[in-house]
Amino acid sequence: MIPVMISVVIPTLNADAHLARTLTALVPAAVHGIVRDVVVADGGSTDRTPNVAEAAGARFVLAQRGRGQQLAAGAGAAKSDWLLFLHADTVLQEGWEEEALEMIRGIELRGQPQTAAVFRFGLDDRGLWASYLKLMVGLRCLVFRMPYGDQGLLISRRLYDEVGGFRPMALMEDVDMIARLGRGRLRFLRAIAVTSARRYRAEGYFRRTLRNLTCLSLYYMRVPPHVLARLYG
Repeated sequence: MIPVMISVVIPTLNADAHLARTLTALVPAAVHGIVRDVVVADGGSTDRTPNVAEAAGARFVLAQRGRGQQLAAGAGAAKSDWLLFLHADTVLQEGWEEEALEMIRGIELRGQPQTAAVFRFGLDDRGLWASYLKLMVGLRCLVFRMPYGDQGLLISRRLYDEVGGFRPMALMEDVDMIARLGRGRLRFLRAIAVTSARRYRAEGYFRRTLRNLTCLSLYYMRVPPHVLARLYG
């Protein structure tokens, strides 16, 4: 059986409070030779993000600030034929690599169509508002098949290049990528990606959710992503 190796790309900007947990969750897959390398694509952090990345053995790459630019730079520096894009405050739950391997082997060994995959959405909060938000995200993915970047993205380099990679966008680069992939080339894995709820706790779930929906609506109204990034916060 041919070996499967994944490069993980993580965009960062002053992410030292969460990055260590994200990287630690990747260790078992790295030990088993599934994760070949981790690329931290940084947009100019002034905290200890570079130190955290270096201590974990990740490759630290400086990139132009903006998540789309950073993701593209990280993909360019990655070594594997499969790419896993992951936010710096998102922790993959145990067992994710087994499901990812099954998908990859289905494509590479059994001739299944080229598809990308995302994980189920989770939050590190157990309150009522957190449960409601997870339910709403689940419905959005079920009905509209529209995941966001905090659900990760597992994609072959072949398919990534075919759709044109991440565009240099300060925000909504995930929505843009999913639109270009299309419904037929996207699958939803059972494994959960748990993201920090810090923005929701700090701002309030209702206000944060409203802000996110406003940014999405304005994006579809052709408001430039760099303007949306300022609104997003």
